[in-house]
Amino acid sequence: MIKYDKEHAFYRRIMAINWNICGVCENLQITKNSVVWCSECDKGLCEECKNHHAVSKASKSHETVFISEYKKLPTEVLQISQNCKLHNEKYELFCRKHESPCCKKCVKSHNDCKSLTDIDELIKDIKTSNTFYEFEQTLMEVVENIKRISTNRNINLMSIENKNREIEAEIKQTRKNVNHHLDKLQDDLITELLRVEQKEKNKIEKLLTSLKMKEKEITGVQENIASIKQHASELQTFLTMKDIEKDIADEDKFIQSITTNDSKNQVKISCQINKSL
Repeated sequence: MIKYDKEHAFYRRIMAINWNICGVCENLQITKNSVVWCSECDKGLCEECKNHHAVSKASKSHETVFISEYKKLPTEVLQISQNCKLHNEKYELFCRKHESPCCKKCVKSHNDCKSLTDIDELIKDIKTSNTFYEFEQTLMEVVENIKRISTNRNINLMSIENKNREIEAEIKQTRKNVNHHLDKLQDDLITELLRVEQKEKNKIEKLLTSLKMKEKEITGVQENIASIKQHASELQTFLTMKDIEKDIADEDKFIQSITTNDSKNQVKISCQINKSL
C-alpha cells in the first residue's frame, strides 16, 4: 500500500506539472518549451522567461537547473513540492518536534510546539553545512562497515570449508584404524558435520545476502545524493536528508550491533575424536 501511495502521489504530481512547457507562458495561454526548472517557483521556464526570471527582484535569487538535469533527480526528490499538500501554500516554518515543514495555516495545528523554526534559515547553505557533510560521512561509514563485515564473513566461510576438509580427512583416517563395525559411526559423523557446516553457512550466507542488499541500497542513496547536491533545491535537499536519515539510523544500528558482537559471531566448527578407539 505504501508503494502504491507513493507512486500514485508522484503520478498526480507529474500530471499536474508539464516539465516541457513554460509555466509562465502557459498562464498567458502561450505554449513554449521550457529549458530550465525553478524549484522555488515550481515551474519550467522558456529561454525568454528564464532571462526575466534571472533579473526580477522577486526571483533573481532563485536557483534554476536545466530540465534535462532536473529530471535525473531521484523520484523521491521530484515528489517534494515547495507547497503544503494540505493548504497549497508555501512552506515557511519547520517543526523540529514533528520533523515536518509547515505553511502559515499549518501553524494552527502546532500551537503547542515550541520548536518552530524559519525554514529559510534552516535550509540556508544546507549543501555546504556540517550537517550535510556528516550525513554523507554516515552513509560512507555504513557502506564501509558493510564491506568490512562482508569480507570478514567470506573469510569465515573459507575457514569453515578448510576446517571441514581437515575434519573429514581425520574421520576417514580414524575409520581405517578401527574395526568394520565403526562404518556407521563414520557415516553419522560426516552427516552431522555436513549438517552443522550447512547450517552455519546458511546463516552466514543469509547475512551476506542481507548485507549486500543494504550495501546496494546505501550505494544507491550515495549516487542519488550526488545528484541531489548538484541539482535539487535547498528545501528538497533538506527534506530528503530528513527522510533518509531515519532509514540510515536503523541501518546503522543494525550494522553497529553486528560490529559490536563481531567476535562473538565468529563461527568455528570442531570435532573431538576419541583416540582410544
